[in-house]
Amino acid sequence: MIKGILVVVLLLFLVLPTSVVEADSGIVVLDSSVELCFPDALVFNLEAQSDADIVDARLHYQVDKMNYTQVISEGWADFAPAGGIETSWVWDMRKSSLPPGAAVTYWWTIKDAAGNKVETLPAAIHFDDNRYQWRSLTEGKLTLLWYEGDDSFAGELMNACQQGITRLTQDIGTYPERPIKIYVYASAEDVQGAMIFPQEWTGGVAFTEFSIIAIGISLNKIDWGKTALVHELTHLVVHQATFSPYGRLPTWLDEGLAMYNQGELEPSFQNWLDKAVSEDKLISVRSLCSPFSAEPDKAYLSYAESYSLVEYLLHNYGQGEMLNLLALLKQGSTYDAALAGVYGFDIDGLDVRWRETLVPTTAVITSEAKQSYPALIAVLSALATSLALAGALALEEWTWQKSDRKVRLGR
Repeated sequence: MIKGILVVVLLLFLVLPTSVVEADSGIVVLDSSVELCFPDALVFNLEAQSDADIVDARLHYQVDKMNYTQVISEGWADFAPAGGIETSWVWDMRKSSLPPGAAVTYWWTIKDAAGNKVETLPAAIHFDDNRYQWRSLTEGKLTLLWYEGDDSFAGELMNACQQGITRLTQDIGTYPERPIKIYVYASAEDVQGAMIFPQEWTGGVAFTEFSIIAIGISLNKIDWGKTALVHELTHLVVHQATFSPYGRLPTWLDEGLAMYNQGELEPSFQNWLDKAVSEDKLISVRSLCSPFSAEPDKAYLSYAESYSLVEYLLHNYGQGEMLNLLALLKQGSTYDAALAGVYGFDIDGLDVRWRETLVPTTAVITSEAKQSYPALIAVLSALATSLALAGALALEEWTWQKSDRKVRLGR
């Protein structure tokens, strides 16, 4: 049996009622309902009868997410042919999970031995985390859902997100093209409870294809939460604007835009950049096109350089050129060709021009200064996979998991 059925405390059922569906074929659908067992499963139930034995019943379902083409999946119900059947098909989230709030449209096709066929009308189900009593706040295309804290708590987070979108539109020219949902959990533990196989250090998840963010923000960490939300919201908006089967953004541009939009570069990041400039140990822009290194020093520097690169392009060439760059990358241009088409130089040319503008602005990091970041160093050292997200530094150890990309930060 599925974990959600065994662990009663985590099992929450939502049975969607359905009316009887009759067809001229003689097949009658008596029940087509869904049981929501969050986060483990969706159980699609079917009851039907016919004058002839029913020999086939299959579920068709479509998930509301960004796809390059329309995708309709099927699930075959298991039953013995008979004039009347009661069966179900279980979507086991251990095999293919959905984020909280994901929308699914479904319908059944039933056939009998006489060759008759009936198809039910499409219905919708939202994979809601109904362990909590969610409250919601919607402004424009953003909906923020939370269950702990008053209206001012949610309002402050929403205001930070709206300011981030305003800056993104002004500086880059992008804006949300489809609705975005943000689920604010009260703790990292609560977020983990919304996942099937969470790591013990997971503190949030960004589902870019679904335009959904789930993050744990406690009431006393709201300042950190605002910065983290703006960073991840930037990733979602830019992903929407550049979604294409033909190309993708270089990592430095994707992370640099998010770093830049969340605000001024933090002193800790600036220190790493200054140190690399002084010691002539900057990472090449071409290297930063690929996933960042898992080595702590290189990872930290990669995010600082990404911010600096985006700052250089925006301050020297403006919003229009940045928007054109994103458009060319969306169309499938190579990184070199896209840069050359907009700015007149390729990746190596960007590297040269950007380095010429760099002058240390603060004292560089010494070995003694490194000791002020023990949690960061220890945590990043433990990573075994490539890094792709930065976010703001938390006041406590925290992890952001974004689909197949992870980073752990702390100090």
